Parts: sequence; structure tokens; C-alpha cells
Amino acid sequence: MTFATGARHGLSFTAEETFGVTPETPSLTALRHTACSLGLEKRLLESEEIRADRQIAHLLHGQISVSGDIDVELGYGAFDALLAALMQSDWDDNVLKAGSSQPSFTFERGFHDIGAYQRFTGCVVNRLRLTVRPERLIAAKFQILGQAMSLAESPLDAAVAAAALHDPMAGFKGLIKEGGADIGIVVGVDLDIDNELEAAFTLGTAGAADILAGASRIGGEMTCYFDDALLLAKFVNSEESSLDLTFEGAGGSLAFSLPRIVYTGGGAPALGAGPVTLTLPFSALYDAAAESNLVVTRTPEAA
Repeated sequence: MTFATGARHGLSFTAEETFGVTPETPSLTALRHTACSLGLEKRLLESEEIRADRQIAHLLHGQISVSGDIDVELGYGAFDALLAALMQSDWDDNVLKAGSSQPSFTFERGFHDIGAYQRFTGCVVNRLRLTVRPERLIAAKFQILGQAMSLAESPLDAAVAAAALHDPMAGFKGLIKEGGADIGIVVGVDLDIDNELEAAFTLGTAGAADILAGASRIGGEMTCYFDDALLLAKFVNSEESSLDLTFEGAGGSLAFSLPRIVYTGGGAPALGAGPVTLTLPFSALYDAAAESNLVVTRTPEAA
């Protein structure tokens, strides 16, 4: 008997022209990943009928949806389509800004050791969380919300295109600027980009008729060594600032620029005899000059 293993797990995707409809002759692209939890969810409808024997007689499957996370190691060129979908805009001269054009995808999970495939349609990128630490590869988690799932015994595309194969990026290679100035005391940054998506259900259909976007909500947390009170003072005095994160790697660099942020906290607990760190959660706001709360820039490696 053969069991499915993560070592033989494949993940690929293609853009949909119509929400929830896979193209008739799809061309899929492999998606590099470290973990995937895409799956079907169903609301359960339990009867409240009162019976003399105290038994529950009816449990029905209700409306369905797709949800889950795709974990990746950030690398140049490998996730351009998902980043554009997250920002709900298109790359314009290698620059992404927040928009309101929401594309959808069909994802396919392949369990190649047992010849089983799962197809997820009407999938939209809801959220991204970046985790940056000095001694680790940069981890990214894409959260997906979708319409429906089906099972198959063969892949949609027998010749899936390879993803960009540049090495993943590491936290120690890059540049961080706070308030426009280089900062060298940061020990960790978490960046959270959330579209606040919501499935819209209607009568007569099990799957969502559409997936609606909410506000573009961006925030995160920066942790740094506590060497003076300058950063803490920005929180205390309600002073706006900016944050620029540039990650370098094979193939080029990716920059995440938040031109206008507000710190929403400033904790510096002493938890022993070691160094004291300052934790600064922040929220990003719309910046009139940048015309966005976040600007993502890709810069190809010089030839």
C-alpha cells in the first residue's frame, strides 16, 4: 500500500478569466512552497428537532468554501503573480501599488505518489504575512480564500511550467530604513498585508457567488535592540514615520516601502540579564505622494 507524502506533493496554479471557471486549456505554473493547507470547508447544519429518544436525526452539509495557507520562502520572480493579486493591481514598470482589481486563480494540489489531485477554483489571495529574522530565510505565508474544490485522477496540465528558480532570500541580506535613515539595530520584522476578503453566499448555490474585498489593512511589528529612546519617542509623541524593507537575492531585489506608518505600541520588557529589546507594532496609512499605503518594487539583478 502506498501513502501520500509531503515529499511528493506538488502545487501549481493558473489565472482565471471568469471567477470560479478554470480555462478550457489551462497552462499551469508550479508554485514553490514549504507547506500547503488548502482544503474544502463546509458549514454543518444540524437539525434542532426535539425527539423523545433524544437523538439527532439530521446533519446536512451547507455552504462550501476553500481556505488555507501556502507557505513559501521569499525569492525573486517566483511569486510575482501572487504579489500582484495580493495588492489587487498589476506590475507597472516593476512597481506595485494597492489597487482594487481582484483576480482569481485555479490551484491544483498533486499527490503524485498516489496519483490523486485536488482542484480549487475561484481562489483569491486574502493575506500575506512576511517574517524576517537575521539568521533565517525570509518566510512568507499567503492566505487563500476560494469558491469550490473537486477531485481528479489526472493533472489539469501534463507539462506544468517551472517557477523562477532563484535562491530564496535571507534576512541578513538587505537594507532597512526607518524614517528615511538606515537602521542597524533591528532583530525582527513582521509585515501583515490583509485584504479582509469575505465570501458572498446567495440562495440556491452552495459555493460563494463572489468574494468581496474589504479595506486594505497593512500593519506589522518591528523588534530592535533598545539603544536609545528615539524610536519609542515616536510612539509616545504620536509621530508618524516610514519604513522601507529591501531584500536582496539571486535574480534581483524586492523592496517593500511603507511611506506612512504610525506606531501603535512600544514595549521594552526586561526579561532577564540579557539585552532589552523594543517591540514596536505599527499600522500603515495611505500616503498621498506615493498614492498607496504600500509600494512593492522589484529590481532585476544587473547583467
